[in-house]
Amino acid sequence: MQKRTLEIWVGLFVVAGMVALFFLSMKVSSLNKFSVDEGYVVEARFENVGGLKVRSPVSVSGVKVGRVDAIRYDMENYEARVTLLIDNKYNAFPEDTSASIFTSGLLGEQYVSLEPGGSDDFLKDGDEIRLVQSAVILEQLIGQFLFSKADE
Repeated sequence: MQKRTLEIWVGLFVVAGMVALFFLSMKVSSLNKFSVDEGYVVEARFENVGGLKVRSPVSVSGVKVGRVDAIRYDMENYEARVTLLIDNKYNAFPEDTSASIFTSGLLGEQYVSLEPGGSDDFLKDGDEIRLVQSAVILEQLIGQFLFSKADE
């Protein structure tokens, strides 16, 4: 009888651990974060998007204002075209707003950060953000550091 009770407790502990791992994986993968149902679309071209994914957050000053809607490769310009879906309540970004790809957290989740400019005209649906900064690739930085040390 006592052995059966112990088996039940172990089983409950294993189930609780699996539920905790499920919620942790949902938190890490950003599937439960910020959804935009209605908004306007702007595009940005990057030389390298690194590990940016569809549904990654778009933020301004740490505030989530949208999400990455699509990422595709432009064969004419040899660049990645990133489509950003911005929530309608954030409709006053100047036309000279810049977009950068940054990494947050220890696991390296990437997101698009917008830096508003000073123009009097605002971005509209279908506009393109021209001032961009591609993702910083850690392997490239390490390679540059090693080559610079080898030259010394």
